[in-house]
Order: sequence, then structure tokens, then C-alpha cells
Amino acid sequence: MSTSDQRRAERKRANANAIVTDAISGLPIGHLGNLSMTGMLLISAQAPRSEALYQVSMTLPGSERMLAQSQPIEVGIQEQWHESAASTGQIWAGYRIVAITDADAARIESWLAQD
Repeated sequence: MSTSDQRRAERKRANANAIVTDAISGLPIGHLGNLSMTGMLLISAQAPRSEALYQVSMTLPGSERMLAQSQPIEVGIQEQWHESAASTGQIWAGYRIVAITDADAARIESWLAQD
């Protein structure tokens, strides 16, 4: 079964360079490739540990237009898979969202509904 067959939620591609930061260290861990209500694809320079848990912070791409959405969202994520990308030095990693506030979930839902 392919990865896309296993997805339960529609994903939206990030059309800007949205940096995802480790909320504990404050260091960037990658940039957002796509996002859904249940997970995300991060593109980074180094592979995550298998099944590792991270607390991350990000600002949704294009949210500068909407003041309420311009504040960072913080979520807990768990690595599900990772592989080398076609571009040298890039790793693609899929994460499942394991912890999110109702308010941040509503902001993601609103962002996903935008064109």
C-alpha cells in the first residue's frame, strides 16, 4: 500500500517557505511541505529519529493577511517515516499530529479551507 493510500485527511501544500521550529530548543528543524488536520510533511537537512516525538511551532503560510492566524501554532508531532529526497541533502519526513489545542486545530482547519 502506498503512503498516499494510507492518508485519512486531505493535505494542503505549503506555497511558501514556512519554517518549523523545535519549540523547546528554538532551533529550526525544517520547512513545511504540506499539512493536514492529522499530519504534516517536513523537509529538512537531517533525518529525525524513528518515531521521535517533537513539540514544534510554526506560522501558517499566507497567514500574514489574517491577523488572527499570524500567531504561531504549536503542535506535538511524531515521526512516521522518512526518506532521502531527490534533492541532495534533503530529507522528507512524515509526521502525525499527536497533540494540539482546539484553538490551533480550528486555525489549521480555517487555513486548509482557504484557496
